[in-house]
Amino acid sequence: MSAQRSTMVDWDLAVTTATRMAGPGPTVARSTAEEAVEELRAGSLRSTPLVREFTGLMAPQGAPPGTERTAPVLVVDRQGWIQANVDGFATIVSPLIDRLQEKKGSPGPIAEAIGSRVTGVELGALLGFMSSRVLGQFDPFYAPEGSPGQPAPAGRMLLVAPNVVHVEGELGVDPTDFRLWVCLHEETHRVQFTAVPWMRDHIHEEIGNLIGSVEMDSARLVGMFGEGVKRLSDLVRGDDDVSLLDLVHTPEQKVVLDRITAVMSLLEGHADVVMDGVGPEVIPSVAEIRRKFNVRRKGAGSFDRILRKLLGLDAKMAQYRNGAAFVRGAVDRVGMEGFNKVWVVPENLPSKAEIGDPDSWVRRVHG
Repeated sequence: MSAQRSTMVDWDLAVTTATRMAGPGPTVARSTAEEAVEELRAGSLRSTPLVREFTGLMAPQGAPPGTERTAPVLVVDRQGWIQANVDGFATIVSPLIDRLQEKKGSPGPIAEAIGSRVTGVELGALLGFMSSRVLGQFDPFYAPEGSPGQPAPAGRMLLVAPNVVHVEGELGVDPTDFRLWVCLHEETHRVQFTAVPWMRDHIHEEIGNLIGSVEMDSARLVGMFGEGVKRLSDLVRGDDDVSLLDLVHTPEQKVVLDRITAVMSLLEGHADVVMDGVGPEVIPSVAEIRRKFNVRRKGAGSFDRILRKLLGLDAKMAQYRNGAAFVRGAVDRVGMEGFNKVWVVPENLPSKAEIGDPDSWVRRVHG
């Protein structure tokens, strides 16, 4: 980590804050924990051919049989997930920090220390809230150190064992079925990035475009903060039309954000379709799991719903729904092979409007 990144944000404090908020997870017998870890590892391996057969997507050619998995799979606890995401944030936001340094120069040592700790606590609070809810994640930007001249692996797959155990018990579903169901979703993301080699760079470039258009004018930032307070009060009062995501982007950012939203909807919806579409012959209780899990996605109490809205998690849930509807609609019209044209070149990715209108995507891509 560069000195510049380490002084602008107190990354260690972010990890400490998030870990304290998250807690260790459910208390279970050691044998139960070990069984869950082993089943998740086995489920991730079992998912590879299932996803390949269902989607028709193949990892890069040339790997020896049985070694198609170019991204490692890690079964982690909440702190492991937090550390992985802090590392990811440090990588993604470094261009924005560079711009801030160029615009304002280095602050004094006292201001820098206070600012980095405030930012560390804020980031830690966000990750602490998220870490108790995430079941799995594929990190496409992970690249290990110490391999100069070698191609970087296509990210890494994280499975958060204590959360999986907690949710399967909360829902009252079959643990073996649920663990494989979770693995299928994350394995689909792994395949999306290994079978579509340009996807990682495309998303990274779009994030760079979004960061590159961040407004640095201090007066503008003050105005945005004041508007943010008003939006937050509206949100707490229950105004469903209010979203803080509408606050932080210019018209130029809106265009980029729409493209990012569309591709994330595609990736998440595609994974949802695969995890349900593999079928009851593999996961006998898949229909029950989906029904109960959809109820859970809506959030529990009013405080939880407010946090979900504030953190953009409601938009995340819409990505699952809208993306899955797009994939099913496109597959109904042109079959899975025809749908897979979406992965050929970036120009074939659906726009945000096309996510809601699969017919328009079919007409554009298939003529």
